[in-house]
Amino acid sequence: MADQFDLVVVGGGPGGYVAAIRASQLKMKVALVEREHLGGICLNWGCIPTKALLRASEINHLLHTLDAYGFAADNIRYDFAKVVKRSRAVAGQLSGGVKGLLKKHKVTVYDGQGKLAGPGKLSVTKDGKPVAEIASKNIILATGARARVLPGMEPDGKLIWSYREALLPDSMPKSLIVIGSGAIGSEFASFYLNMGAQVTLIEVMDRILPVEDVEISTFVQKAFTKQGMKVLTGAKVGQITKSGNSVTVNVEVKGQAQQITADRLISAVGIVGNVEDIGLEGTKIKVERTHVVTDPMGRTGEEGVYAIGDLTGAPWLAHKASHEGIICVENIAGLHPHEMDIGNIPGCTYCRPQVASVGLTEAKAKEAGHEVRVGRFPFIGNGKAIALGEPEGLVKTVFDAKTGELLGAHMVGPEVTEMIQGYGIARTLESTEAELMHTVFPHPTVSETMHEAVLDAYGRVIHI
Repeated sequence: MADQFDLVVVGGGPGGYVAAIRASQLKMKVALVEREHLGGICLNWGCIPTKALLRASEINHLLHTLDAYGFAADNIRYDFAKVVKRSRAVAGQLSGGVKGLLKKHKVTVYDGQGKLAGPGKLSVTKDGKPVAEIASKNIILATGARARVLPGMEPDGKLIWSYREALLPDSMPKSLIVIGSGAIGSEFASFYLNMGAQVTLIEVMDRILPVEDVEISTFVQKAFTKQGMKVLTGAKVGQITKSGNSVTVNVEVKGQAQQITADRLISAVGIVGNVEDIGLEGTKIKVERTHVVTDPMGRTGEEGVYAIGDLTGAPWLAHKASHEGIICVENIAGLHPHEMDIGNIPGCTYCRPQVASVGLTEAKAKEAGHEVRVGRFPFIGNGKAIALGEPEGLVKTVFDAKTGELLGAHMVGPEVTEMIQGYGIARTLESTEAELMHTVFPHPTVSETMHEAVLDAYGRVIHI
C-alpha cells in the first residue's frame, strides 16, 4: 500500500522545506523527499557557507587596514583550514535546524530520490533500491538547479573548480581565474582576493554583474580593480590547458589574444535545472531550456503537479523559491494568494563592495517606455559611512516622472544587502516619492543614503 498524504514535496531546499512547513500550518498531511541535504544547495553549498567565507575575508581585510582606525598588529595570519571548517559548521548547524523545523511541524521526511510514477503517485528510491511508494493528489517539484558545465571547462576537483570545490579547497591558491562575473563568480573572486590570492575575473559580456544597473556594475569593477583584481570584460574564452599544478586559459579581448595562468580556475557560467530522473517523461509537463514551465501559481501542465524555485527558472534566488512555495501551497489550500511580482524580488551580491537592487534598471525603465527621474547619493555624503571608515558607495533610485512610482533602486556599498528590503517594501506598497520623502530615517545611519537618493531625484537632496 502506498503512503497517503495531502501534499508531497520533492526537494528540501528553501523552496521545498518552506512549502512543506506552510502546508503543515494549513493542516495538511505532508511528506518531503530529499536525496542529499535538508536545506538544499543554498544552505549547504551556496548562500550560507559562502557568506561565512566572505565574512572571514572581510575580517582579513579589516585586520590589514587597522592603521586607519588607530590600531596596530603584527604577524597577522589565518588558518585557512579553520576558515573552511567554520563555513561548513555554519551550514551544518542550519541544516540541522531545518530538520528540527520539519519535525516540529510533523512533516514526514523520506531520504531518497523522488520520481513521478503516474497520476498522484511518487516513488522514492535510495541507491537504486526502493524506499517507499507515496500517493498524493498534490505534488510539488522543488528539485532546484546545478552549475552549468561548458565543454573544456569540466570541474576535475583539482585544477578546475565548481562552487563545491571552491567551498572546500584543500589549500589557499596563490592565484585564481574566475570565469563568469554573476553573483557567484563575483563573490568567489572577492573572497579569494581578500584572502590574498591574485585573482583574474573574466566576463564575456561588456561589463561585470551584467544584470545590475550599468552605474553599479561600473562602480564595482572600479572597486575590484583598485583592490588589485584583474578584470577582463568582453572576453572570449578559448582553449584551457591543464598542467601539473596550474591551469592556463587562452582569452581574446577586443581582438587581442592573451594567456593567463593560475593555480586554480573557478567556472561560474550559469546553472541548469534538475529536470532529470524525476519522472517528467510521459507527462504533460513542459520543459524549456532545462526549466519546468509553470503558471503564476506553480501549476505545470500535469494535473496535480506543481513546480517552484530554481527548477522553474530565473531569478535563481532562495527567497524567490520560498515565496513561490508559500504561494503554491496557499493556492492548493484555496486561499487565493496574490501572484508574485518578479519586479519586487531583491537581488543581492555579497562581494566587497556589496550590491543590492530591486525593480528596473534605468536602462530597462527607459526601454519599457517610462520617462524617468533618477536620484543618486554617494556614501561620502553620509556621516555614519564616514565614521565606519566605509565612505565608498552609491544609492540610485529610478522613478516614473509622471506618476512618482518607484521603478527601481540600486545600491553598492557596505551592508546594502541589509537595506534593500526598505525599497522592496516601498514597491510592494506601491509607494510614490511622496511617501518615501515623508518617511523619517534615523540619524546617524547608512540608511539615510536611501532617503537622500529619493530627494535627489526631485531636486531636494540635502547633504551633497
